[in-house]
Amino acid sequence: MYKGIAGSEGIGIGNVVIIEEHEIVIENKKITDTDAEIARLQGAIEKFVNDTNAMADRMEKTVGAKDADILRGHIQMLQDPTIEEQITALIVSEKITAEKALDQVLEQTAEIFAQIPDELLQQRATDFRDIKARILKILLGIEDYDISAAPAGTVLVAHDLTPSMTAGIVAENIAGILTEVGGRTSHSAILARAMEIPAVLSIDGICTAVKNGDRVVLNGTSGEAIVNPDAETEQKFAGLLEEYKKEKELLKKFAGVPTVSADGTKVELVCNIGKPEDAKKAVECDGEGIGLFRTEFLFMDRDTIPTEEEQFEAYKSVAETMKGKPFLGYRAIRFCLQRTDIYNTQLRALVRASAFGRIKIMVPLVTCVDELRSVKAMVADIMKELDAEGIAYNKNLEIGIMMETPAACMMADVLAKEAAFFSIGTNDLTGYTMAVDRGNSKVAYLYSAFNPAVLRAIKRIIECGKKEGIMVGMCGEAAADPKLIPLLLAFGLDEFSVSATSVLKTRKTIADSSMAECKALADKVMACATEAEVQAVLAQQ
Repeated sequence: MYKGIAGSEGIGIGNVVIIEEHEIVIENKKITDTDAEIARLQGAIEKFVNDTNAMADRMEKTVGAKDADILRGHIQMLQDPTIEEQITALIVSEKITAEKALDQVLEQTAEIFAQIPDELLQQRATDFRDIKARILKILLGIEDYDISAAPAGTVLVAHDLTPSMTAGIVAENIAGILTEVGGRTSHSAILARAMEIPAVLSIDGICTAVKNGDRVVLNGTSGEAIVNPDAETEQKFAGLLEEYKKEKELLKKFAGVPTVSADGTKVELVCNIGKPEDAKKAVECDGEGIGLFRTEFLFMDRDTIPTEEEQFEAYKSVAETMKGKPFLGYRAIRFCLQRTDIYNTQLRALVRASAFGRIKIMVPLVTCVDELRSVKAMVADIMKELDAEGIAYNKNLEIGIMMETPAACMMADVLAKEAAFFSIGTNDLTGYTMAVDRGNSKVAYLYSAFNPAVLRAIKRIIECGKKEGIMVGMCGEAAADPKLIPLLLAFGLDEFSVSATSVLKTRKTIADSSMAECKALADKVMACATEAEVQAVLAQQ
């Protein structure tokens, strides 16, 4: 059995098709005709743009606009004028090939993003390396495997599954995905979940451990894969697959009903989104609002900062789509307080849009009360400006905090006195508390919301919020974990913010839980000293 990171839930049974990485060899030679080399570069970029647009169009039809935008973002990243200028300047000054110059510039750019202590921005490193590899292959005439030709019952095995690879996937033909790298927030995981394909990521050496045609069964929920299983094991997985399909069908009865525990405790069940159009998916999946709108996506995949009017229209669109249901604005605070010119524009757009729906502003990555106070002061000044201009807004606009750092956890009692609400970001809270990179397979065993240290942090944040009478929600991956949900209910969590596709499953888990049982379970779990002990207690339920 191979163990990896559970990237996309579900059971997969099929035959291996390995997506081999072609070796890219760049000759270290000098050139004399720099104009010809620049023309080669421009031709390769033009082909890249045309191919990527075609892939994005296909992905929009098969997966959705949000995921197609990841690919279109690659075009915008490459068309940043400074990128081509740097590559061209290197060709001219160093008399090197287009391949060599492109490799140097894009790798340097990728490395810059890789060093930024923000997971979303670190993902840009993967994007730039994907762009680099694809253009190098165009320049060198290397042809990739056509994933769209993969037959039904295929389990794709790759070092990593990049956005450009997934563009060709015919979802009904792919039984599962196994990769050597990646975490739950990597593009490969996000796209696999969007296509509802089970995936296990970060299995060290899986590309060399299997060969084309090998039989594989995998569990994307537990993060396990078995190569060439015996008949009994495959039959067992076939049974699990049928159960999984039946469970999905049964979840339909939880559409259109309130989110209430077995003994009547009401909580809110909302969705995480990255772009205005995602709000429609949240409504389709019966989300009760938007718990997290990662507005940084409005700033990515473009060459210029979005104007106040562009941002206002985006926030207004979500507010109107949700028809009175709440949603929260979001932006990284350290960057914002250093670039108040950019942040002030965003805050103005958010405050203006609050006239059209129940918008709240959530401040992420907070480590001290001064940061919250600074944002509140900026919003107060903006409200005065809007009053003077006669522009409507919600005068009771709430400003809260994304609780995702150990510092915020330790200061939760103080922050709760000044914040309108808390939303626990378990992804980063777990990573920062355990001092691990969740995408690194070597320390993945430490990255768990079930570690007693993380559970204590979550419990403390909720208790501090409840003591001051403010709403406490959770918007990390853990909010949809059926094993963690009973504990969160026992701790007193008010709001669960999950991906749109997890709404009904989460509602069912809550409906099956009684508060008395949840509290008894939580007492046992909080007495545990290790994650293994926690998991053992939960396994008995």
